[in-house]
Amino acid sequence: MTDASTRTSRLDAVIVGAGFAGMYALHKLRGLGLSVRAFEAGSGVGGTWYWNRYPGARCDVESLEYSYSFSDPLQQEWEWPERFSAQPDILKYANHVADRFDLRRDIQFNTRVKSAVFSRSSNLWTVQTDRGDVIEARFCIMASGNLSLPRVPDIQGIESYKGEWYHTGQWPKTPVDFTGKRVGVIGTGSSAIQLIPVVAEQAKHLTVFQRTANFSLPSGNEPLDPAFVRAFKQRYTEHRAEADRTPFGIAGHPPPTKFSREATPQEREQAYTARWGTGGNIAFLYAYKDLLVDKEANEIASDFVRRKIRETVKNQAVAEDLLPNDHYIGTKRLCLDLGYYETFNRDNVSLVNLRKAPIETITERGLRTTQAEHALDAIIFATGYDAMTGALLDIDIRVENGPSLRDKWAAGPTTYLGLLTAGFPNLLIITGPGSPSVKSNMIAAIEQHVDWIHDLLAHVKASGIARVEADPQSEQSWVSHVNDVANSTLYPLANSWYVGANIPGKPRVFMPYVAGLDKYRVICNDVAASGYRGLVMER
Repeated sequence: MTDASTRTSRLDAVIVGAGFAGMYALHKLRGLGLSVRAFEAGSGVGGTWYWNRYPGARCDVESLEYSYSFSDPLQQEWEWPERFSAQPDILKYANHVADRFDLRRDIQFNTRVKSAVFSRSSNLWTVQTDRGDVIEARFCIMASGNLSLPRVPDIQGIESYKGEWYHTGQWPKTPVDFTGKRVGVIGTGSSAIQLIPVVAEQAKHLTVFQRTANFSLPSGNEPLDPAFVRAFKQRYTEHRAEADRTPFGIAGHPPPTKFSREATPQEREQAYTARWGTGGNIAFLYAYKDLLVDKEANEIASDFVRRKIRETVKNQAVAEDLLPNDHYIGTKRLCLDLGYYETFNRDNVSLVNLRKAPIETITERGLRTTQAEHALDAIIFATGYDAMTGALLDIDIRVENGPSLRDKWAAGPTTYLGLLTAGFPNLLIITGPGSPSVKSNMIAAIEQHVDWIHDLLAHVKASGIARVEADPQSEQSWVSHVNDVANSTLYPLANSWYVGANIPGKPRVFMPYVAGLDKYRVICNDVAASGYRGLVMER
């Protein structure tokens, strides 16, 4: 309903974001008979696939897995053209889902949520947007995404630059033509590794400015064979069940049965060679049981990839600069590419190692390092995101007369199961810090979270509960468990965006839960079966 005097709308639930998490949450909560509205900053659905339109943008999870499982008619009718889908095809799929389930009527586009304040006296959230909307709702569901707040680095002189500049996470809707231009790409993470080979084919000259070399594997992408797809769809139910039993939420890769040290050097070489170029970072990391926990085992795998880089890149000085030497393979996002290292054999591509020649300033006509001036007609920032927490903390979330979420998380995020945070009643987070999220198939993680939230709200509705929140002690126990699991692996040793290392001043906390989506699913199911152990509910 709408109060005409105050122009305040009343809903059961507000959803922030209309990517894959927000869309599925909207669909599920409607099924409970709740009044729900989603608010989306973009003009369309798709989340990260709406914003990331840069050349070469592509998913690194296979198409038949990176899709919703909740509707068998949907997964049977949709046809993916390639093994690893390109951004335009994933965006078409998101739009198809929105149309098929009539989601747009409850999504308000071009609207950014600015604040959300909870009142313990009324048990309502008051949500305000940049368009002047004021909404009161019992529940606030954060579907704001893990990689949705782009970071443009604070480089001196950027305001003086007279050329064109872009960020991979905020790409224009209309295609950008780099033909005949001198282009600079800053960054060599996943987005850059996808983008660089494509831009190199257009640009007069491409200069890649690399601070940190990253590991990447050839994706082996190809058109999907119709016969393979038919056979896959015939056993989609079994395939999804298999995926639910895996750490990454991805089926089709037999779990490793052997430790690296149990294999001979020849057997290890054969194992990695068989996985090179066949596509999928999971297959490579699944070669042995100990790749992400044993330094010696990981270094053997890392060195295999370094040898492949040396074999691929003809100029050995460039090859040496491209070798990742500051982290173990898989502890940062392990990228997939279509000819990334081969691109550095082109005459119109050069590499600048920023460890040897840091950027001093951006000038009117390009960029200056400590060693040289680079004239550039266009600059592309492939510099990533304020990941995991950035989009949440970009909103002023607080409880009346209490601290803000930003204050609470000043030393790093704390959650219970990645779903709730103590002291913030009726606030639910989809794929929040402390959950598998980015260390799994994101759509599988989203469905698991939304299904759990759906069941919780069904319980709340049936029991006449007004307020639900995480118990502080249970939250602290969960945070300790998340940390213990992470510290038993090599993950925290890398300066990655998993720990916020790309954001100056951000607390260094390893944020994902890395025991696996399969184990996490069991924990969440057990919490629900126990009557929601660890949650405080008040009527």
